[in-house]
Amino acid sequence: MIASRVFSSLPNSHHRLSFWWFSLLFTVAIAAEETLITRIAFGSCANQSAPQPIWDAINKFDPQLFIWLGDNIYGDIRRPLRVIGKERTFGPWKNTPRFVPSSEEEMKLRYAKAKANPGYSHLQRKVKVIGTWDDHDYGLNDAGKEFDRKVINQKLMLDFLDEPLDSPRRKQAGVYASYTYGPPNRKVKVIVLDTRYHRDPLRSDGSILGDTQWDWLEQELRGPRSEITIIGSSVQVISNLSATTGPLFYMESWGRFPKERKRLFKLISDTKRNGVIFISGDVHFGEITRYDCSVGYPLYDVTSSGLVQSVEKVFPRPLHSIVRLLFWYTPSTMRVINDNCKFKSCTYGQQNFGAISIDWNANPVIIRLEIRDVNGHTVLGTNVSLSELQPGGSNSLKDATTKGKSQRYCTLEIELPGLIRYRLAVLIYFTIAVLAMAILGLIIGGVLAITACVYKCKVD
Repeated sequence: MIASRVFSSLPNSHHRLSFWWFSLLFTVAIAAEETLITRIAFGSCANQSAPQPIWDAINKFDPQLFIWLGDNIYGDIRRPLRVIGKERTFGPWKNTPRFVPSSEEEMKLRYAKAKANPGYSHLQRKVKVIGTWDDHDYGLNDAGKEFDRKVINQKLMLDFLDEPLDSPRRKQAGVYASYTYGPPNRKVKVIVLDTRYHRDPLRSDGSILGDTQWDWLEQELRGPRSEITIIGSSVQVISNLSATTGPLFYMESWGRFPKERKRLFKLISDTKRNGVIFISGDVHFGEITRYDCSVGYPLYDVTSSGLVQSVEKVFPRPLHSIVRLLFWYTPSTMRVINDNCKFKSCTYGQQNFGAISIDWNANPVIIRLEIRDVNGHTVLGTNVSLSELQPGGSNSLKDATTKGKSQRYCTLEIELPGLIRYRLAVLIYFTIAVLAMAILGLIIGGVLAITACVYKCKVD
């Protein structure tokens, strides 16, 4: 009625046509925002130069929303691994960086190649695509706020996502953003964080998000309520793999910035934001983790990595079983372990994507969290009731299992006893020592045998 009155008051047909188009677009936008969300897909680590068959499985899943979680392309240049020589790129004695940035033109070409992939193009035509970045599409491996090409690379990343030219994201420092979907009482809020643009150096225990982004995040969490709030982080929030794999190797995560992670959990608690679920990428394998001792209800983190890059892809097939054994042997108090896991470790080291399915008609509402393989089959999964994701909503916190002094879903990896926490390193170093002794024994035995033979020959 109001629209018809405004329409009739417009002075000419050109303005009336413009108003009609504006009204149509506005109506479509409102309808899109209020569409009930039941299927979300997400992923990370998609090398644009490698085959990407996983898009077929994602398209078959038929999501209504796809969320990039970083390493959407591999924009930096990786030099060959050299331990010796003039240009050493590995070890404490290295004198040449292993990774160097690409030029702006090269970044554009890599984004164009990723966007032209037929499977991804098909997804993008029919599905809303949003997301954030991680280090390799930020421009340099493990880089943070010190990276001097972040401004131009932000523009390129937003161009890749078809971000409108007048979007606030193009004017701010960082690619963080929030979106709300669904009708009243069935709303899903998606927050994507930027863990690169303002991040202080590793081992500094400084800031991940920076003051401005922290203020923005608090405003978002204190804002209008939503039944489900999905927070996307390019690096893991719950799991702190470095605490149990060091000193062999270290992974980036919120756990390496303990003050920041504690601040994040406190903010969720203080704002009384229920229904929070984390999604993350980066690590080249999939897992689902859970932490019960922070906000009064279980916090889940669904890690999907990677769409292309995966840890088992690095090794020959005969060694895959050893990789899975090491995953199983690595202690984790946060990993969700149940009968839905394809492997005993409840990690998945091959190509994968994350999937969230929401059954709004169930009572209580059921949220299905999954990691799916390149064929679309579920390899990790767990069901979470929406009533569980609020303080006192269920008995889930009482279900945590206690083993010795450590409590599953509550004891942080860094709090584990030393022999348990470092058992992977102990195993690896012990194995290396045994092999070294065996080789040394063979060498000594060979030398003694040759010496004895020479002596015998001289005597004869």
